Amino acid sequence: MKKTFAIILVACAAPLMMTCAGPQKKTGGGPLDPASEGSRMDMLRQMRSQFANVEISVNREQIRPGDLKVLPHLVKAAAIMDRIFWHQASSDGLAIRDALASRGDELSRLTVQLMDINFGPWNRLDHFKAFHGDRPRPEGVTFYPADMTAAEFESFIAKHPDEAAAFQSWLTVIVREDGSLKAVPYSVAYAADLAEAATHLRAAAKATGDEVLARYLNGRADAFETNDYLQSDMDWMDLGQSSGEGASGIEVVIGPYEVYEDSLLGLKAAFEAFVTVVDEAESRKLSMVAGMLDELESNLPVADHHKNFSRGKMSPIKVVNVVYTAGDTKAGVQTAAFNLPNDERVRSLKGSKKVMLRNVTRAKFDKALIPISRAVLDPALLDLIDFDAYFNFILMHEVSHGLGPGVISMPDGSKTTVNLALKDTYSIIEECKADILSVHNTLYMASKGIFDRPFMDKTEASYLAGIFRSIRFGIGEAHGGANVMQLNYLMDKGAITFDQATGRFGLDRDRFPGAVRELAAEVLEIEAVGDLLSARAMMDKYVNVRPEVKRALDRLGDVPVDIKPTYSLGAEFLAK
Repeated sequence: MKKTFAIILVACAAPLMMTCAGPQKKTGGGPLDPASEGSRMDMLRQMRSQFANVEISVNREQIRPGDLKVLPHLVKAAAIMDRIFWHQASSDGLAIRDALASRGDELSRLTVQLMDINFGPWNRLDHFKAFHGDRPRPEGVTFYPADMTAAEFESFIAKHPDEAAAFQSWLTVIVREDGSLKAVPYSVAYAADLAEAATHLRAAAKATGDEVLARYLNGRADAFETNDYLQSDMDWMDLGQSSGEGASGIEVVIGPYEVYEDSLLGLKAAFEAFVTVVDEAESRKLSMVAGMLDELESNLPVADHHKNFSRGKMSPIKVVNVVYTAGDTKAGVQTAAFNLPNDERVRSLKGSKKVMLRNVTRAKFDKALIPISRAVLDPALLDLIDFDAYFNFILMHEVSHGLGPGVISMPDGSKTTVNLALKDTYSIIEECKADILSVHNTLYMASKGIFDRPFMDKTEASYLAGIFRSIRFGIGEAHGGANVMQLNYLMDKGAITFDQATGRFGLDRDRFPGAVRELAAEVLEIEAVGDLLSARAMMDKYVNVRPEVKRALDRLGDVPVDIKPTYSLGAEFLAK
């Protein structure tokens, strides 16, 4: 990046419009020959087929009348998160995309569709390989100068400890100015877009009769301008606590949260938005889990002094149906659930909130999980693949993100957080932790009589099918890498079996619970002591696609990897 984000856009737009004026060779020279263009078309069509088109909507009759006045403002604010995330994910991707969209040929049309899915010219399902042009994706995308290394970042902090907090903040971009590095707050880097989003949020706050929702929306609008998100994150935890005539059924979150996009250091948060309405009946069914957090923490397979009972005990669980999503959550594979906020200060004071996206999860289950199961699992498991069990696994995954170490003590006595200690390994290790603890905690709840044996059979089979769904995201992506780690570990322990004759995977139910506990213990210990070397060693050993797994994945060529949703009600609100 140059001095400010706006300068980049001006600098990149003009040359990109020129280079995109006609069909290009890979090197940017003359026109492609017909044979080469045909091969490229086949490649792009195959990539596009990995995402099944799905229309997702919400029945208007299930939305409270007052909320129908609020939702259009929220959807418009959310749409701006798309724009900001485009610029976070690629310095010139949006300019390239818009130039291609102005053409009428099939090759450009397909490329635009894939750029819309990936938020840039790099395939998120295949280690971010370029599908348009030949420029590699910078690991730090636009969060850092393109030529900055992790070593330079750490060296700068060592020499300027007074600037460490700003540089390590998830709410700054790092730029090179006058030969030195500088941290620029998001409120400055994305000022124009955030001001526009703040206007829509304040309009939504004015339209609602729910004081708690209005407080969050006004506070989040203020945060866009001040770069201080703490109070609005605290206010977000209170959504849904209003009662009476003006109470809202809207569950909305908007802002910078997940750090997965930052492949260089795993520090910088990407902008996203979820605009949803609560499924009241389903939320009531799942609320019992919120009362078990201390019990689940106590049962974790890690030394007692590493257990974390200090986080806030408020942990609401919401089941919602999505009206509209935007930004980071919409890039590549779609989010099925989330556990926020990520700020350890909020988690310590209030806890975290788990939000389950039911209509999105159902679409994923139907379009991907069922056909995957038929292709790779032991036939004896097929009748056990169950949506309720799969949905519960995702619920317990999100609950498990809030369990275990958060703020930790390092060997030198200093305090830090798990993500800072584990650096670039954090995303995969944390996703592995949440997955394996989901199974571990469900097994524990079954031992308490909350779930019966038939439900556990369905859980284990659906978990195994879900591993293959996630590996197809690409093992360089956090969820894909975490799932291939689990698969290889559990296969080495004999808990997951492979039949060489059929090429199908099964379960050894006698070994499965113990192996789950062992893996949970290993990743919890790594997080508890901030053991970066052990995290890297574990990833080196297990984050790879073994021949038997590749054989199974090769049979899934016709199965969509994920969905490309069209939010029809959200689009209707956006058009108003």
